[in-house]
Amino acid sequence: MGQRVCIIGGGVIGLATAYALVRDGFEVSVIEAQPTLGSQTSFANGGQLSYRYVAPLADAGVPWQAMGWMLRGDSPLKLRPRMDPAQWRWLASFMAACRGSVNQRNGAHLLRLALLSQATLQQWREEDQLEGFDWRRNGKLVAFRDPKHFAKARQRVANSSFQQALSASECTTLEPGLHGSAFVGGIYTPDEEVGDCHAFCQQLLARLKASGRCTFLLGKTVTRIHHANGAVHAVEMGNELLPVDQLVLAAGHNSPALNLPGLSLPLYPLKGYSLTLPLADSGKAPQVSITDYDRKIVYARIGEQLRVAAMVDIVGFDSALDPKRLNQMRQLAQGTFPEAGNYQEAIEWAGMRPATPSGVPILGASGYRNLWLNLGHGALGFTLASGSGRLLSDLISHRKTAIDMQGLAPHAA
Repeated sequence: MGQRVCIIGGGVIGLATAYALVRDGFEVSVIEAQPTLGSQTSFANGGQLSYRYVAPLADAGVPWQAMGWMLRGDSPLKLRPRMDPAQWRWLASFMAACRGSVNQRNGAHLLRLALLSQATLQQWREEDQLEGFDWRRNGKLVAFRDPKHFAKARQRVANSSFQQALSASECTTLEPGLHGSAFVGGIYTPDEEVGDCHAFCQQLLARLKASGRCTFLLGKTVTRIHHANGAVHAVEMGNELLPVDQLVLAAGHNSPALNLPGLSLPLYPLKGYSLTLPLADSGKAPQVSITDYDRKIVYARIGEQLRVAAMVDIVGFDSALDPKRLNQMRQLAQGTFPEAGNYQEAIEWAGMRPATPSGVPILGASGYRNLWLNLGHGALGFTLASGSGRLLSDLISHRKTAIDMQGLAPHAA
């Protein structure tokens, strides 16, 4: 190919981009501020590869619903206003996106990207024998406690060929672990998948190392991107200066700190939490991925562990564990699957999910000739990573992209 592509960011988005590029014959360098790869937002996320459920958070009625949540002690959403113009700009844009028509349009863009990502991951698994990350096609059940919410969801899938509405008894037949639960029904999608995102990153790392075409600069923080005449030409890491031919920015919520003139990156971290517990009784833990719609908690069986993930905290850039939020999630999960495992011994985690106000990631050309963006995947990073990496490789290769980039690309390539 002749040109080396440098990627800033060694999470699942950066590594999937590197893998797609190496598959296409490029030489790649990955710069990661942490000493290890996939160790932050990609480390212990929800684990659901949820391709059909990609509706953005911003929707009609969400602001009013959020106000109700804020008055509850067990609210799935927490907002801590800060003296931070970036937070207020993001919130204002989020409110503007909370319209039904905007949600449907953005949801269609996400679905197009998600289905490409599913097909791309399948290609990598089959052609490259990419495995070792507890991948399974186990299906997903979105379970409802509120009959009104279930009725609306059932109406939406009435004519669907890939999703079906199940009664409470049918949910229990599908997933015996739900026996005795308070769910009134659910929407089942049989072709949804699950996997360990951190293990996926490690498998990509091993393949990239074995290729001989990828180098890694770990523990290196990019402090500045040098540019001139509409192109970038080097990245600065402390006292080091690395020339670049092509540059991909995939540094998640840290990316706005590297902003360039004329480049707008409307990203803000939405903090989420997870618990990972070894199974005490495999028959008491769900085989199917479960989303508790009304409590906004997801459950994923990853190998011999149960991953529980929840919460959207808009609290700035504080990634510290919040014991109150974790205990709240632990109590809710234990009430749903009480015998799945020892919740008191669960591994606790918090991650900063880089989100755009619209919920749609920023992919493609930046306005600088050789700077490319792969940012803002929010809670769908693992789900969208493979397809996003493939699109970036298409663009850098000057190929026609695998899908229409409408709604995803901020600038024409």
